Amino acid sequence: MKPYVIMNAGITLDGKIATVIRDVKISGEEDLKRVHGIREKVDAIMIGIGTVLDDNPRLTVHKIKSERNPVRVVADSRLRVPDDARILNKDAETIIFTSELAPEDKAEKIRSLGHDVIVTGEKKVNLKKAMEILYEKGLKTLLLEGGGNLNFSMLKDNLVDEVSVAIAPVLVGGTSAISLVEGEGFEKVEKGVKLKLRRFYPLGKDFILEYEVTK
Repeated sequence: MKPYVIMNAGITLDGKIATVIRDVKISGEEDLKRVHGIREKVDAIMIGIGTVLDDNPRLTVHKIKSERNPVRVVADSRLRVPDDARILNKDAETIIFTSELAPEDKAEKIRSLGHDVIVTGEKKVNLKKAMEILYEKGLKTLLLEGGGNLNFSMLKDNLVDEVSVAIAPVLVGGTSAISLVEGEGFEKVEKGVKLKLRRFYPLGKDFILEYEVTK
């Protein structure tokens, strides 16, 4: 068993979630409020270590009025999370999934802050096992706000149930800009993850598309 996973992102019309200098201010204020509305409803929110290092997010609900924050989940195979990362503050609980490559002293330091570090793989995070653990902990819904590599890994492992994107009316290009889904990719279109359009609507300057993943 695993949580119901919603993959969400703000993207440019050319499919980028960050520019070549890692600027991620893509979608408008209306969409940010929409996303924080989703955050308020789910049990957990997940990112990868790349997002932690690039953006240092809080991963809390603060664009709308709310008394509730989801559990913060990070995939960090080598436990590179900085000691002063905002995901290690006391605003919400954080669970970091890592591998056997993680230094134990770093893991213990994070645990001493009241957060959890869980080893699920030999050299990289076993995402399927991580999802099983989250479900066992009672976390039944998860919002995935990953970078391109984590998004691909979750999709490849058939762990995503729903995909929603806010398309901003802008083109940024850039070979090294981050796309919604990266990783090694699927060699043929027929092997790609299939989606069924569920809903679409304009929101401020953006356009929202919501899909269900068809198995």
